[in-house]
Amino acid sequence: MTPPVAPVTCSLSSQTESRQAVFSRAEIMRKRADFLRASRALRQAAPGFHLQARKRAPDEPFEGIRVGYTCSKKVGNAVARNRAKRRLREIARLCLPEHGQDGWDYVLVGKVGATAARPFTDLQSDLVTALARVHQK
Repeated sequence: MTPPVAPVTCSLSSQTESRQAVFSRAEIMRKRADFLRASRALRQAAPGFHLQARKRAPDEPFEGIRVGYTCSKKVGNAVARNRAKRRLREIARLCLPEHGQDGWDYVLVGKVGATAARPFTDLQSDLVTALARVHQK
């Protein structure tokens, strides 16, 4: 039997309340070119998903955090893919304002069986860990 895991909360602390106004909502990436640029940059595997991240060039017009979500047909039918993407959107909404960095693009890629089945608190802690590793590089 595994020991209980303390839940990871991605709530805003007093230090990041000033950042909340700037990052109240991450911009969603929709263009294929943005996803391709992120796929050629840093990658970090997590048990529940893959994280692709890149720091945008200074001449790019966007400010703040941008995030994209993708799941291939290997994840399952449309219902399974949408469920996985909903879970990815929610962990990004909870964790990116606190742990993401301004001027970065993040792409969360769903994994077969893992994204939809992994406990939600574990997905949150996976994202926090993956972001910390990406920003150390």
